[in-house]
Amino acid sequence: MKNTIQLIKNHSSVRSFKDEPLSDEVKTQLLDAAKAGSSSHFIQATSIIEITDKQIKNELADLSNSAPYIKTTGSFFVFIADLYRDAEILKTNHQSLAAVANMEALIAGVVDTTIAGENMALAAEALDLGICFIGGIRNDLQRVSELLKLPKFTVPIFGLTVGIPNQRSEIKPRLPKANTIFQNQYDFKAATDLRKYTKKTAAYYAERETNQQDVNWTQKMQEFFAEPSRQDVADFIREQGFRP
Repeated sequence: MKNTIQLIKNHSSVRSFKDEPLSDEVKTQLLDAAKAGSSSHFIQATSIIEITDKQIKNELADLSNSAPYIKTTGSFFVFIADLYRDAEILKTNHQSLAAVANMEALIAGVVDTTIAGENMALAAEALDLGICFIGGIRNDLQRVSELLKLPKFTVPIFGLTVGIPNQRSEIKPRLPKANTIFQNQYDFKAATDLRKYTKKTAAYYAERETNQQDVNWTQKMQEFFAEPSRQDVADFIREQGFRP
């Protein structure tokens, strides 16, 4: 087993996998790790769907714009924030669903689900496997919901590819602690003084082994946030029974 701290620091996303399925033993280890994560008030508001049907996997790959690595990964999982079980408990006992339908419950479900996903990712990397989180499944939540036959009070949050890497990407330089770690109160000036990081990321993009670019992180963020994305997410959440 690798040193845990070094394992975490060495993370990079993998987008090229050998076309080899994971064994049942490995998948059991990954799912056990995911289920062992912390859970707000122990509501355990997460479900995980392994996608083994080739047709479903291919459609999810295409709609998420992640086809090259979803279609060849060892296993592909979709992580669901899931309050359906809790809603059914309340219905059975003739109680109001207001506490399940509100934003606090949904946030708790999203947090539970994210913790489960990170647990699986760490377990995979400890086994020398590669992973990539797939936020692109939120490109068309309605279709994902149809494909996976999701009930009310569930929201797909992300997918996770896990497999044997063909190659590993270089580690991206993270924002410095000076920009993100504060004491007692938010430091507005430190948070936005990005001069050193801009220079560092410009060097990273220019010098990395593949896909070199003349760009820096600040420019990447300008481009990413130039237009709102996935504006149908709020509508889907309301359709699933939650009340923003």
